[in-house]
Amino acid sequence: MIVLSVKNLTKTYGANTVLHEVNFHVNRGDRVGIVGANGAGKTTLLNILTGLSSPDAGELFIAPSLTVGYLRQDGNFNSERTVYEEMLEALGDLVEMERELEALAGEIARRSESGESTRGLLSRHDRLAEDFKSRGGYGYRSEISGVLSSMAFPESKRSQKVSLLSGGERTRLAMAALLLRKPDLLFLDEPTNHLDIETLGWLERYLGNYGGTIVLVSHDRYFLDKTVNRIFELEGQGFAAYDGNYTAFAEKKRLRRQAELSAWEKTRHEIERQEEIVRRLRGHGTEKLAKRARSREKRLARIDAPERPASEPSRMRMRFRQRYRSGRDVLSAEGLSKGFPHEGARRELFAGVDLDMKRGEHICMVGANGIGKSTLLKLLNGELAPDGGLLQTGHNVMIGYYDQEQELLDDDRSVLDEMTSSYGLYSETELRGMLGSFLFTGDTVFRKVGVLSGGERARLSLLKLMLSGANLLLLDEPTNHLDISSKEVFEEALREFPGTALIVSHDRYFLNRIPSRIVELTRDGLVNYLGGYDYYAEKKEAEGAGKRRLAALSKSAEPGRAADARETAGGADLSDAAARRRRNKEASAAEKRRLRALSLAEERIASLEGEVRAFEARMCETAILADHVLLREYGERLKEAKDELAAAYDRWMELQDA
Repeated sequence: MIVLSVKNLTKTYGANTVLHEVNFHVNRGDRVGIVGANGAGKTTLLNILTGLSSPDAGELFIAPSLTVGYLRQDGNFNSERTVYEEMLEALGDLVEMERELEALAGEIARRSESGESTRGLLSRHDRLAEDFKSRGGYGYRSEISGVLSSMAFPESKRSQKVSLLSGGERTRLAMAALLLRKPDLLFLDEPTNHLDIETLGWLERYLGNYGGTIVLVSHDRYFLDKTVNRIFELEGQGFAAYDGNYTAFAEKKRLRRQAELSAWEKTRHEIERQEEIVRRLRGHGTEKLAKRARSREKRLARIDAPERPASEPSRMRMRFRQRYRSGRDVLSAEGLSKGFPHEGARRELFAGVDLDMKRGEHICMVGANGIGKSTLLKLLNGELAPDGGLLQTGHNVMIGYYDQEQELLDDDRSVLDEMTSSYGLYSETELRGMLGSFLFTGDTVFRKVGVLSGGERARLSLLKLMLSGANLLLLDEPTNHLDISSKEVFEEALREFPGTALIVSHDRYFLNRIPSRIVELTRDGLVNYLGGYDYYAEKKEAEGAGKRRLAALSKSAEPGRAADARETAGGADLSDAAARRRRNKEASAAEKRRLRALSLAEERIASLEGEVRAFEARMCETAILADHVLLREYGERLKEAKDELAAAYDRWMELQDA
């Protein structure tokens, strides 16, 4: 069922057309990811779809009675309520029903004591209680607690006023409140901003089980791979829709461009060949060959010459060069610790941090929000002093630092002046050429740094870093604010960089491509994982499973016998081990059968959706519309296909739940 469609949607700002005759539809249950370069119109499109902005032309349809929710990237969520009160407000209807049930229960008790009839009140109470139960009322407080915990709001934060939260915390709270409301049609603009890796994983699982339809804008390729089944791309004023996740989209787009270019070149070569034949025939000067030349010209005129495929949009050009090579030992830290005063006490961020970096290593750092990753980078860069521990920089090490907030940029300068202030030995022509390679062209070099978008500020900071010639890069969330194309260019530049890099990031696609190892910052120091993100996630899951088993054994042990429980866990007898292996083998076989059945169910759904689309298209044809008998027959076949599709989805959901 179509829940959202647009036809010939157009939006213009002054002389700049952002969206031009965009057409698409979204079916119930779709998970749509919208991608495109910064400034392509993604947020503009969401604002139009949610009614915050109006198109200049075109039509918009949203199925009636649907509830709609929108998480804006710049929502500026604010309130004088506490965090928990704001969550209660999101479920205001359930809270009101609960109050009414309590009031009815009190009135029933009062009338019973006085001997009055309570039949009507009991009937009303039962109906309301059943409705309350069916809507999850008896578990809504637990649901609030679970969502808040997953969005990194501990108990200590829940009584805090929303107005006192940081920008990132307000964004997370706005998302938590929106998810609790469970709208039928959910719009999300960059939902992964301000989320750490653990919270990202929770959000992916939550959206995977979400009952409604989702349309989201994101530059997070890993997140798109995990959450969407369709991709809408905005490029240049054009629009294209693809089935599948981000990886499937990227491959299909590559193949499509390749096919378009091949077709264009084939046609161009054929035209050139025919023109050469005509030239040669005319060159002989005979009437007979002249007739053949005219015949060839007519054939040539009938060739439908396609337009040359649009070239790829301009991409940032980047290459990191080190001015000179460092020694083999680049940076070492031993026992670093750091804390800050907090509410009259001292809050320890981390302690016992040991780090040994060798020349050429590309290391990525992960950790929970607030654990102190940015603080540790500032310690290594010399901006802050540690409370304890030793820090040593190797021979010939030159540090280049990328600040997540770009606080090192001067908002009052123009883009060109910002470059001149740091690299005055270059001529203006040279600097403008460099800025052009980072997509600052024409008069954009005279814009104030303070009015640049997040993506533009990020590109300017990266250009300054690239020109520094540093051989040790300390990068704090460098892919934030970059669009996907710029991320890919940046990744390739880092992969070719011969120097050393320590990068804080929660971009899991990036974490799979760049690091030779991942280090996780904890309260007690750094933990090393010798691989990319998938390896890190696998090891973390194994560690978590081990801790859960140990906790279960400890819980089942007698009081004071936790040590015995641990000993039992480490030395379980062979019969128990054999039984576990057998159960694991059976569970593995069952999971393989489930995945096979799931794959078949998805293939069946795709086939049935194709049938439904085909029937709907045929029923719009003039010949079918004029034949009532045939139209009725197609209507019945369409209904059968839709019924089969519904049954297939039921089976698919059963397998997913399993």
